[in-house]
Amino acid sequence: MTAYDDLMAYDHDTQALAQIAGRLGWDQETVMPRGAAPQRAEEMAALESVLHARRTDPRVGDWLAALDGVSLDPVAAANVREITRSYERASKVPAKLAATLARVTSAAQGKWADARAGDDYAAFAPVLSEVIDLKREEGAALAAGGDVYDAMLADYEPGTTAADLQGMFGALRPALSELRTAILEQPKPQGVTGAFDEAAQLKLSALLAQTFGYNTDHGRIDKAVHPFSSGSGLDVRITTRTNLHDPFNCFYSTIHEVGHACYEQNIDTDYLLTPLGQGVSMGVHESQSRIYENQIGRSRAFTGWLFGQMRDAFGDFGIDSEEAFCAAVNRVSNGYIRTEADEVQYNLHVLLRFDLERALMAGDLQVGDLEAAWNDRFEADFGYKVDKASNGVLQDVHWSVGLFGYFPTYSLGNVYAGCLHDALRSAVPDLDAQLSVGDTSAATGWLQQNLQRHGGLYEPREVIERASGQVPGPEPLLAYLRAKFSDIYAL
Repeated sequence: MTAYDDLMAYDHDTQALAQIAGRLGWDQETVMPRGAAPQRAEEMAALESVLHARRTDPRVGDWLAALDGVSLDPVAAANVREITRSYERASKVPAKLAATLARVTSAAQGKWADARAGDDYAAFAPVLSEVIDLKREEGAALAAGGDVYDAMLADYEPGTTAADLQGMFGALRPALSELRTAILEQPKPQGVTGAFDEAAQLKLSALLAQTFGYNTDHGRIDKAVHPFSSGSGLDVRITTRTNLHDPFNCFYSTIHEVGHACYEQNIDTDYLLTPLGQGVSMGVHESQSRIYENQIGRSRAFTGWLFGQMRDAFGDFGIDSEEAFCAAVNRVSNGYIRTEADEVQYNLHVLLRFDLERALMAGDLQVGDLEAAWNDRFEADFGYKVDKASNGVLQDVHWSVGLFGYFPTYSLGNVYAGCLHDALRSAVPDLDAQLSVGDTSAATGWLQQNLQRHGGLYEPREVIERASGQVPGPEPLLAYLRAKFSDIYAL
């Protein structure tokens, strides 16, 4: 076992350095001076060079070879599985390419933000072309003759292919479109009215984070253009955003990111700074953020409690009953922004991106044609035209930082959440009674015990199957959405 001990001691430092890289990314999106972007790009490239060298160090290969065929306990076997996966992946990507990608994507993030602010896709297109060329090169190296997009997808959801997702999404899209059409034919629920003080929004947002179990002794809440969660173990940070006339944007962004953060905070501390000390995949991660935000946070029971908190914080805001408030929280209406979309339409936004990024990676769609392709697809799916680039192709940060293969994990996470919600309801039959008084502990405790504490111990599909008792598929999600929105809209 000396080889295993040496391997884990070495990997401990690699994991620590990766956390530092993540903290630099957090800083860049929150408090870094805008003028620091060129230097930050160099810093990120330098750190990525160090990480790449560590991940491809020949000693890692020697230690892994020494362990080949050795009988290991489940935790050790899982650590070796993850280190092997990292070693094999990093060994396929040239060090210079890894550093260049880190440098270019760090700079591209700032250029995306400027282009988004100016609604100017043409200003962003050149650096996006550079990112895509580099990602294609990386994907080809990783695929080694196989499917380039599948190789990218493996970074975020190991064991899943585009063909798997296409089958799953093929079942989702027509069902969601049909439900959307039926809902939009009904009278639209009343929304909130008035202006909502930012400080009061952030105060209630902090209460919601605490209500869902976020530990601020090991985390913090900041503001960002695009809400996100960062870190793992003892330092897990989230961001949110505010909108003067839409407090739900702040509240549900916070709950969503708390779902991510609690997953990381609740992993068994024995796994700290090991390959198992973080969420096993982005699909599983999204299952946590989406079940916190939607099945729990937008439930009729929990919105009844939140209605009282809103009245205490803001007084009269145009809604006078818990029933009307639940309908307002779950209001289905036209909109451009994925992160603000209701549960019925959210996955349609994701499927648009999934199809477009696959076409980009395959070379079937050129960067110069992307904005028009986006706008055409959006109009076909939603029935109205995109009005400006910040509401269309420039709304998400993901492509600027090279996250190709990431978008489909959002919908996969929704599918996983549907399966978990079924099991949660069976395990906690009085869940609504608890949520109606703002007590989420039974729900979050069940998720911690059955999924979150395992970190990377099990493969993604396996951890969902173990927790939910079923093979993941879209049926539970669709059944939940049909029941919920048929009730709200009297379908």
